[in-house]
Amino acid sequence: MNLKSAVFLACFYLFSPFASFSQTSRKTEVSISTDKFYINGELTYAERNWNGHPIEGLLMNSRMVQGIFDDLNPETVSNWEYPDTKAWDADRNTDEFVANMQIWKSYGLLSFTINLQGGSPFGYSQGQPWINSPYTETGELRSEYFKRLEKILDKADELGMVPIIGLFYFGQDDRLASEQAVKNAVTNSLDWILEKGYTNVLIEVNNECNVRYDHEILQPERVHELIDLVKSREKGGRRLLVSTSYGGGTIPKENVVQASDFLLLHGNGVSDPDKIVEMVEKTRNVSSYKPMPILFNEDDHFNFDQPKNNFTAAVSAYASWGYFDYRMKDEGFEDGYQSVPVDWGINSERKKGFFELLKEITGY
Repeated sequence: MNLKSAVFLACFYLFSPFASFSQTSRKTEVSISTDKFYINGELTYAERNWNGHPIEGLLMNSRMVQGIFDDLNPETVSNWEYPDTKAWDADRNTDEFVANMQIWKSYGLLSFTINLQGGSPFGYSQGQPWINSPYTETGELRSEYFKRLEKILDKADELGMVPIIGLFYFGQDDRLASEQAVKNAVTNSLDWILEKGYTNVLIEVNNECNVRYDHEILQPERVHELIDLVKSREKGGRRLLVSTSYGGGTIPKENVVQASDFLLLHGNGVSDPDKIVEMVEKTRNVSSYKPMPILFNEDDHFNFDQPKNNFTAAVSAYASWGYFDYRMKDEGFEDGYQSVPVDWGINSERKKGFFELLKEITGY
C-alpha cells in the first residue's frame, strides 16, 4: 500500500459514522442498585419526598419516540409535511427535538423513550404503510438514522439525561427479512452504542412485545433471548441495562422478569389509578422478580389537575411514570409528541399539565 492510499484509508475510518472508536469523555452514567436508579453514582432526585412518598431513585420520563423519524416510502411521506414548508424534513425534526431537551430537563424530566423504529404517527393505527426503520432487510444500520440518534444521545449525555432506546416497533419489524436479520440489527445497534462510549442509555428491546410482531423472537415466549443477546454485548467489560415492554395493563412474564435489569409497564387502557398500583404490586409478585426498578414508560391517561391520576398512583407505589401524548384530531388534540410532524415544545394544556406536575413531584 502506498502512502497516499494509507492516508485515504485512515481518513475514511476516522470520519466514517461507523468508525470503531470509543469516546472517553462521556459525562453521564446510569446505574441501578436494587430498585433505584443512579446517575453518576448519585441517587436520582436525591432526598426528595412528595406527599409522603419517596421520589429518590425514580426515573420520570416521557415517550418521545419520533426523535429520529423518517419515512422511506415516497407514497406516504407527504403525510408528515410541515405546515410552514409543505415538506417533511427528518433533520429538522431531530434538531428541534434537541433544542427542547434542556427545557424538558428543567422540569425534572430525566429520561425519555426514543424508538429506532418510531411509533404510530397517528397514535394508534392498524396498518403502517410508511417505512421508518434504521435497519436494512438484513439488519445492517442506515447511517443517516444513527447520525440523528447521535445528536440526541450526545445532548442527553451533556444534560445528564437517560434515554431509553427502543430497538423495534410492531408494524415496522417486518421490514427485517428474517430472524437472523433481527439478531443482526440488535448486535449492530448495540455495538454502535458501545463503540460510541455511551454510558447513559437503557435498552428496550421492543415496544409491547405481545402486540402484532411478525418475528417469533420478538414475541413474549422468546423475547428474553434478545434481552440475553443485548446483555452479551460488551466493550471494556461494560454492557448496557435492558428490558422490554408489554401492551397496556399487562404484567411482565416470568421469562422477561428473570432476564431483565428493570421492568417496563404500560398504563394504556388502565383508566382507574388504583389499577396502576395493582399492576405494580402484581409485577413485584411475579415468581422470578428480584428487587429492580419498575417504570411506566407509556401511559395515555392524564387528569394532571386531579389529586389522583395514573402519574400520582405510580409514584405512590414507588414506580417511575412516563407520559404518552399523541394527536387525535377528532378529539381536538393537535400537539402530541408522537404525532408527526412533532412540535417538541411545551405548547398544549396537556403538556403543560404534565410538566407542571412533574416539577411539583420532583422538586425541580
